[in-house]
Amino acid sequence: MRTATIGGMKIARLRRDELAALMLADTARARAGTLVEPRIVTSANGSVIAAYNRDEEYRRMIDGADIVDADGMPLVFASRLLCREPLEERIATTDFLLDAATIAARDDIRFFFLGSRPGVAARAAQHLRSRFPGLKVVGTRHGFFSPDAIPDICAKVRASGADVLWIGMGSPAQERFALDNRHLLGGVAWIRTCGGLFDHYGGGVSRAPSWMQATGLEWLYRAAREPVRLGWRYLVTSPVAIYYLATRTHD
Repeated sequence: MRTATIGGMKIARLRRDELAALMLADTARARAGTLVEPRIVTSANGSVIAAYNRDEEYRRMIDGADIVDADGMPLVFASRLLCREPLEERIATTDFLLDAATIAARDDIRFFFLGSRPGVAARAAQHLRSRFPGLKVVGTRHGFFSPDAIPDICAKVRASGADVLWIGMGSPAQERFALDNRHLLGGVAWIRTCGGLFDHYGGGVSRAPSWMQATGLEWLYRAAREPVRLGWRYLVTSPVAIYYLATRTHD
C-alpha cells in the first residue's frame, strides 16, 4: 500500500475508485478463505490528525488499521504544498459509501450497519436499498450496547453473511471495537469505520454545500449546525491540526 505521511499519519495514496475496487478484491479473498481476518479501513480528518499526535492510545489504534484514507480536504491541501507526489483526491466517507454501494449492488457484496441511535442505521439501509436496487444490507444495529453484548453482536454479523461491516460509533469507540474484535469476525472482508455516516442517510443530517466541501470548509458548516457539540471541538482541534499538517507532512 503506497502512502504519504500527512500530519504524521500514513495516509493511503488511493482514489475513491481504487478503494472501491480493493473492497471488491478483498471480498473475493475473504470468501475464498485467504483473508483470515477482516481488513480495518478508517479515515482521517483534522480532528483525527490532532488526536493522533496528542493521544498515544489513539495513535496505537489508528496505526493498527490496515488503510487510513484522507477524509478531509486540509490533508489534500497539505500534500499539495509539501509532497512531491500529492494525494489525488479526498475520499469523503459519505461519498465513498455511494461508490461502495454501486459495486455492492452489482457484485452481490453484503453490508451490515452497526452504530448511531436506535433506528438510524435501519433507515439508512432502507434509503440505500431504494437508491441502489439489488443492494443487500443484511443487518443493522444501533451503537449502544454493553461490552458483554459484543460476542453476540459479532456472531450476528458473521451469521448474516456480511462482507463489509460499517461501524458508525464515533472515535475512538469504533476504532477500538474494530481492533479488539476483528478476531471474532472471520469471513468478513472489511471493517469500515464511518463516524456519523448513518446520520446523513437515515438521521436527517445534511452535508455542507459543494463549494464548502471543495475548499475544506465542511467543518465550519458542521460547527455552525451543531455549535454545542462540534463548535468547541473544532475551535480547539483546528489550530493543532494545522500545526501538525504543516510540520509533519512529507512523501
